[in-house]
Amino acid sequence: MPSSRLRAAVLTAVVLLSSLVAGCSDDDSGDEDLTAQELHWKDCPAPSQAEGGGSAPSPLPDGDAWQCATMKAPLNWDDPKGDTLGIALIRAEASGDPGRRIGSLLFNFGGPGGSGVTTLPAFGEDYAALRTRYDLVSFDPRGVGRSDGVRCENDQQLDAYFQQDMTPDDAAERTTLLDNTKEFNAACEKNSEKVLPHVRTTDAARDMDLMRQVLGDAKMHYFGISYGTELGGVYAHLFPRTVGRAVFDAVVDPTQTSEQGALGQARGFQRALDNYAEDCTSKAEDCPVGDTPADVKNRIARLLAQLDVQPLPGVFPRELTQSAATNGIAQALYSQDFWEYLTEGLEQAYDGAGRTLMLLSDSMNGRSENGEYSNLVPANIAINCADDRARYSPAYVEGRLPAFRAASPLFGDFLAWGMVSCTDWAVPGAADHPDVSAPGSAPILVVGNTGDPATPYEGARKMVDALGAGVGVELTYKGQGHGAYDSKNRCVQAAVNGYLLDGKVPAAGTVCS
Repeated sequence: MPSSRLRAAVLTAVVLLSSLVAGCSDDDSGDEDLTAQELHWKDCPAPSQAEGGGSAPSPLPDGDAWQCATMKAPLNWDDPKGDTLGIALIRAEASGDPGRRIGSLLFNFGGPGGSGVTTLPAFGEDYAALRTRYDLVSFDPRGVGRSDGVRCENDQQLDAYFQQDMTPDDAAERTTLLDNTKEFNAACEKNSEKVLPHVRTTDAARDMDLMRQVLGDAKMHYFGISYGTELGGVYAHLFPRTVGRAVFDAVVDPTQTSEQGALGQARGFQRALDNYAEDCTSKAEDCPVGDTPADVKNRIARLLAQLDVQPLPGVFPRELTQSAATNGIAQALYSQDFWEYLTEGLEQAYDGAGRTLMLLSDSMNGRSENGEYSNLVPANIAINCADDRARYSPAYVEGRLPAFRAASPLFGDFLAWGMVSCTDWAVPGAADHPDVSAPGSAPILVVGNTGDPATPYEGARKMVDALGAGVGVELTYKGQGHGAYDSKNRCVQAAVNGYLLDGKVPAAGTVCS
């Protein structure tokens, strides 16, 4: 289940593709000028387990191959001449007239913790129009996938970790949850001690500016989705004069603490569930999971209460627990395209089988069918805990449960208890919230979706205000799901493409539906 700013749906809906091996080097970089390094692009291999496994990316529609390379970056940006690590990159070269090529368009699809090297090829056709004038480029941020990915527990331990009761009802269950969280965090420190202090969003933003220079671009042209909007905002704050044409879609509220973010997600997922229930029961045919919106939600609540006592058969040998079911429901709410799977999963569960909801939960957690996990969740926790200063005690969380339950009867407890994930983390958090003020930056198109569960719509306005006067330009999409561009709404795509391809900034306050 998502904790604060947890992963975009695109990261969990597809587990494909590739990159090159990267990792920390103990060699001192000495006087090497990393901005002058040459990237050695090659055909992409199959992705690593940390990236989610699978096959190498298929050729592009025009027959061109995806290319991968590794960029060397300082492990510690405060010591740029010290040890380095490798940042895995992927690109599709521009397909149009070379004379009209603008440069590279860098993508971050969110998380934090998602592999851009695996995600970009999975959605490559969606960005074909942008490829006419840009090289499409993405990357595994530091700590993610092949970019010295954070490692914590092994696959068997993760199976047990995700099966546990994450909404404790008594002292014994609370102790178990806290002990398991402490063990998980200790495993992260043991297995990834060297990289944990250096996976903050500010580090990734500095990597991006190095990437810009190594790719030969005077300006950073950027498309950030979900957490990628926070990363883009931090980049704009650090390097406002090098921002080119940038789009933020599915916008993180940069003014919130991690608690406020979790509470906002509780409201967002509840809103998405309300919309799902309304949609299902408003159709001409009968809704198979309830007669009215209230009935749909009441039946789900009863199911989760029953699973807390008696799990259902899931994906053998694992069972569908209350935690897994809640996680699977949340995953299905990321996109209206997934609502049919939610209906299928609920129908199965009411008949005593938990397979579909279990598979949805596995997708959220980065588990492939062979039982191997990507490092999506470890990286997500590591980056969030390195970024967020707050450390919440169990007693504090218990005191906040009423507020979270008021925000969402279904998801409130889950998101509230998720706040203890950083309590015993080895690395102190950097700040209460990111600084994205970017005076002097070029305009940034900020796209908010009114039905977004993971990054609620209100965050778009907060991002515009925080970027500063004359920088953020807000566009509203009245739709469902996480993000707007990949909804294929023509109005949204025309506005985004018009800015990225032709530099046409839409009027502030434009609404698409």
